[in-house]
Amino acid sequence: MRVLLGTTNPSKVKRFSDLLKGYDIEFITLRDIEVIEEPKEMGNTPEENAIMKAEFYGQYFDVVICNDSGLYFEELDFEDLRQPGLNIRTPMNMDRLSDEEMIDYYSKLIAELGGKVTAYYLDGIAVYNHGVISSFMDNMAAQKNGSFYMIDKASSKRFEGWPLDSLSINKENGKYFVDGSIEESKENIIKDQYEKSVVDFLIKSLHIA
Repeated sequence: MRVLLGTTNPSKVKRFSDLLKGYDIEFITLRDIEVIEEPKEMGNTPEENAIMKAEFYGQYFDVVICNDSGLYFEELDFEDLRQPGLNIRTPMNMDRLSDEEMIDYYSKLIAELGGKVTAYYLDGIAVYNHGVISSFMDNMAAQKNGSFYMIDKASSKRFEGWPLDSLSINKENGKYFVDGSIEESKENIIKDQYEKSVVDFLIKSLHIA
């Protein structure tokens, strides 16, 4: 089965390839089919934005997976304008930040909040399969099992496409996410039962035997 990932981010390609390792799936990206148009992301949650993207890219391919994430700090009210939320790369209505600009901006914000915050990602996933949309987001699991620390001093190491891993710290061992492999980095926020739930959702939505 050929599946379009609605992204050009190499880290997201690696993530979904790893999640569905062992299944007969060939992932292609927007670059492969030369699609440069982007949908308007007007949703209030990562799940809503993922659905909008999956519907949009469904115009170009029969089976599509789209993903959107929001970053939240427990130290900020949900409605606080400084809350990254869905605008991780465009905080406070800024122009889109590069990886290094993100590291600089969030280092300064975290410093203003005391130098250390407790963070978690809300992860929304949507599948377009021949006109049928399915979606997944687990808020409780993200907050309960996926929280981590972010600090104002960045590691010198980088993962392309995941710049904030250079500010993120594993709660259990105190190491930066970038201190291990990128697979280990994602295991910091995609753990055991949550990962199984994501895989089960994908298998069901893609109709994989």
